[in-house]
Amino acid sequence: MFHENLKTLRIEKGMSQQFLADQLHVTRQTISKWERGLSVPDADMLIALSEMFEVSVSTLLNRSINEEDTLENTLLAEKLEQLNLQLAQRNQRSRKVWKVIRFIAIACLVFGILCILLNAVAMKSYQAVEASVVEITES
Repeated sequence: MFHENLKTLRIEKGMSQQFLADQLHVTRQTISKWERGLSVPDADMLIALSEMFEVSVSTLLNRSINEEDTLENTLLAEKLEQLNLQLAQRNQRSRKVWKVIRFIAIACLVFGILCILLNAVAMKSYQAVEASVVEITES
């Protein structure tokens, strides 16, 4: 409401009631009445207040600024929660992909080592057979 918004904006800007009253050419008691909700300024004064606080007149008159902040914070928190969930899912998928890649790399390494060992065994067998053939042909 207006009285809450006025007080909130004044405090955020670091203004005293007296300073605000001097700027608007009213008494400090008038500012106090506005902030307590006992009276409201006229249209020209609302425009002057909105310009001074750099907000729209509708912002001054609408629901509490603190409630808007809470609503914005809630929306921001929900968006952050969604982003965190998406990031967690992406990380989980990434971990699964890397597990598959590691498994394939280890399988290829084992296959390569087996090929080398089988090749060595085959070479020895071939050399043994070749030596036998040479021995037979020489005899």
